[in-house]
Amino acid sequence: MSLSKCSFNFVRKRILASPLSVYTNSSRKSGSSSLQANTKKPDWNRAVSEAEKIVGYPTSFLSLRWLLSDEIANVALQLRKLVGSNHPLLKTAKGLLYNGKNNMQAWGLIVLLVSKAAGHSPDIPEMEEDKSAGVLHSQRALAEVTEMIRTSHLVHKGLVNLQPPIKVDAPGDMISGNKIALLSGDYLLSNSCVELANLKNQELVELMSSAVRDLAEAEFVEPRDVQNAPLPAKPKAEARGYNQFVDSNMEPLVVSEALGNARAEWTLRHVLNAGSLLGKSCQGTLKLAGHSYELQQKGYLFGKHLALAWQACLDREPFTPGTVGSFSLISAPVLFTLQHNPEVYTLIEKGLDEIEKVDFEAVRKAVLDGPGLEMTKNLQKDHSKAALDVLNELRDCDARTALRNIIVAVQD
Repeated sequence: MSLSKCSFNFVRKRILASPLSVYTNSSRKSGSSSLQANTKKPDWNRAVSEAEKIVGYPTSFLSLRWLLSDEIANVALQLRKLVGSNHPLLKTAKGLLYNGKNNMQAWGLIVLLVSKAAGHSPDIPEMEEDKSAGVLHSQRALAEVTEMIRTSHLVHKGLVNLQPPIKVDAPGDMISGNKIALLSGDYLLSNSCVELANLKNQELVELMSSAVRDLAEAEFVEPRDVQNAPLPAKPKAEARGYNQFVDSNMEPLVVSEALGNARAEWTLRHVLNAGSLLGKSCQGTLKLAGHSYELQQKGYLFGKHLALAWQACLDREPFTPGTVGSFSLISAPVLFTLQHNPEVYTLIEKGLDEIEKVDFEAVRKAVLDGPGLEMTKNLQKDHSKAALDVLNELRDCDARTALRNIIVAVQD
């Protein structure tokens, strides 16, 4: 399909397609689950579709006005010039066009479901309510801010390092792609800042600013190759505990203590890269609703654990039978394999200059032969259970059921 046709279908897919329509297969086998009383597990597509009905509209409408803006239309035109250049921004754009597995649009849906499940304080003026959706107008705006921040982060990650001694086949296209990635990411981030400021809540601004700080810090956790692709730290002989995650979520995380310890390093990297934003968005939406500080903190824990369970599910996909190609070297199966068999790290060290030098198939075989996948599955269950424990403290309603179905649908 040509990029022009893709751009034509861009808005249409956003409106008509479920935000996570390709996250899993369209059907799942029936099976029992300790997380749900029903004998049939929720299909992911159905779970998300039903959740959208509960909040009154697809979350893709949250960013519709940005998709239809002149600035975004101009970006789409500029992207056409990059076809054939192999710029990473094209891969990012494709993921957005086709509602990929890392789709950020579902995050707004989760924030709105948490908003509706928790309700709001009776002190909130009636004019602030969006009665058709059962949430506040400010909560809907925050959901949109969350999506824009995450989208801008993904777009910014498409920048290519063109400093010597890096050599590229088409430097003109690469420079142009970098400009598009930088400016379009900045455009989304600046608009999210404007939307956040319009809510006129200083504490919320500080909270979401700390989430943006965490996203930025995630890109500087070493080691990395010359293109800033993350690599796992050399595994330590003894895994030690890491208690940083139980402290105030407003303070920066201590990176050095976690590196080299499989579970701690994975948690650190993905709290910074995803869990912090979703957790603080859930915390912020409860703040807007006038809930107690204790419930706000539980909202943070719910979002953080859900993001980590989601990431653990994604980490397992490259190791399904018949899968080939590259994958994240900081995924949970790889980190657990390195902790179990440190000799595998010699394969990783080949990618310190360029990650392409890593023999991914050799690493995949080491993962499949070791306990990494089973440990990742247990990690996923732990975070899913933690999210459900928090969810069960909210009132019983259709929004809470929808969130439960989304969590269960992540499970295999």
